[in-house]
Amino acid sequence: MNTGISHSDIRDLRKGIMSEERFTAIYDAYYSRVYKYICYRINNHYDAEEICSHVFEVVISKYNSYSPQKSNFEVWLFAIVRNAVADYFRSQKKRATFSLDSIMEMILPRRSTPEEVVILDDSNEILYKALAKLSDKERNIIGMKYAAGLKNAEIADLLGVSGSNIGVVLYRCLKKLHQELEKGGFQYEK
Repeated sequence: MNTGISHSDIRDLRKGIMSEERFTAIYDAYYSRVYKYICYRINNHYDAEEICSHVFEVVISKYNSYSPQKSNFEVWLFAIVRNAVADYFRSQKKRATFSLDSIMEMILPRRSTPEEVVILDDSNEILYKALAKLSDKERNIIGMKYAAGLKNAEIADLLGVSGSNIGVVLYRCLKKLHQELEKGGFQYEK
């Protein structure tokens, strides 16, 4: 879906107005990615819903501050999301955590038998330990890439680094995760 800014949106932007149609288009296009990213970062679905709602409230209230000349809309939106997650952690006064469910869904399909659930729980523990070896910055970049679905260039814009730097960091993170998972006895399905 093209969520670019149209000429009428620019006129509304100058007036500080966001139309209901524009908000609906933004919400429909980005809700899932924003929610997945927040869940990945905080590992709490209830709080993620609350933060997600807050993000879209900020989008409405700060829409007039968005400038297409400064960055694309997606980068602006995920800067708001990243700040909301940072605010959450400051309010919780605890170290950033991450959701194993979101990563495991990417790695393994849903299980249904009791044996498969036990195997999945063991895999979660191994994955948790492997992810704990990454820095907060590395976990954040992985979250932006795989949970939020941002492109390397968009992540780079958010973090103020080059796109090639993000590519290198992702490559090293995934290599480190792979090594840690193998050390922990993680079995890849073929």
